[in-house]
Order: sequence, then C-alpha cells, then structure tokens
Amino acid sequence: MRRPVFRTFDGPQAYAPTIEAMATHAADIRAGSAGEQVWLLEHAPVLTGGTSAQDSDLVNIGGIDVHRSGRGGQWTWHGPGQRVAYVMLDLAARNPDVRAYVQALEAWIIDTLASFGVSGQRRDDHPGIWVAGDGELDKIAAIGVRISRWVSWHGIAINLDPDLTAFERIIPCGVRDGGVTSLAAQGITCDLKQLDASLATCFERHFPDLPA
Repeated sequence: MRRPVFRTFDGPQAYAPTIEAMATHAADIRAGSAGEQVWLLEHAPVLTGGTSAQDSDLVNIGGIDVHRSGRGGQWTWHGPGQRVAYVMLDLAARNPDVRAYVQALEAWIIDTLASFGVSGQRRDDHPGIWVAGDGELDKIAAIGVRISRWVSWHGIAINLDPDLTAFERIIPCGVRDGGVTSLAAQGITCDLKQLDASLATCFERHFPDLPA
C-alpha cells in the first residue's frame, strides 16, 4: 500500500519559497517521480490572497508581507500558532472529483476538532470549518486548494493558538457576518505535536492508502 508521507517543518517558514517548493513537489508527483506528501508547518506572518481575493477586503496591511496565491479562496492570515497542512495527493489515482476532495478535507478537519471535543461544522456558501460563537459562527479553520492536472496542493489551516487580532487586518475570506476563533479560544489546551498526531490519525479515515 502507498501511504502519503507526513513531513513536519520546525519554526516559522517563509511563504514564497515554501509555495515554490510545494509546486515543484506537485509537479514531481504528476511526473511520477515523487510520492504523495502532507507538509505540516507554521508560516512567518503573512497575508495571502486566493483567486477570488478583493483588494477592498484588505483593511490594514502595514508591516506584514502580502502575497497573491494561485489557490482558491479569498484573503487569509497565516502565522505562528496556526497549523498549516499542505496536501499533495494524486487525485487521478484516488478520485478525480474536486467537490469530493474539498468535502473530504472538511470532514478531516471536523474529525480532528472532534478529537479535542470541539464541534466543527460546515457553513453554506462559506468555505472552511466553523464553530458556534456568541450569537454567530466563528471560523476555526480555512481551506484553500489548487489542483493541477489532478494533483492537489495548498490545503488547510487550523487555528491552534494564534494572535486572533491579526485577522483584523483583513475581511477573512470575505465573510462579514462571522468571527474568527481558535482551539485555545474554545478552552482547549494542546500543542502542535498533539494536533499533528490527531491530524495524521484522522487523515487515514478520509484519504485511505493507495494500492502499491
């Protein structure tokens, strides 16, 4: 059986070179010279805009790097305290269905949050995973993917314990009727290693190994 390799990167990773390395690995998967991988990391503080990002949703970009990205979605913040998982899979060998892939990512996040006692949910017409807040839904995880010739890259981001005020620089994902939260804000005490272990365990339920 072929199982995706999980790689963990220590310390904040610069955005641009990480994306370049990911693009290279995705191309190698397409060429048949590399296997599937999931990269777990934190980024140095950065604002990234997907293909639907509007400049009007940038509130305050002073003092922080800003990058346009080829992934789907709008604006988000990445930085310390947030676990990013970049998922590079051969969807042609799995299931060449974009909607099914995104739904599997959502289910993966929901299962991971549930392992810590947090009830995550989908929200119609708004990507990502949300939890019930104070009279509204608060976003706890973002999803932004890119698929090139049926190889996936980019992925998800789960807020573990970031500085939530960082999201005030943008209208996160263009959503004006919801807040942003984290596992820590939900009263959950865990570290990146514990979150990574749960991500790896729950991943297998939604992305089973491929035949050898």
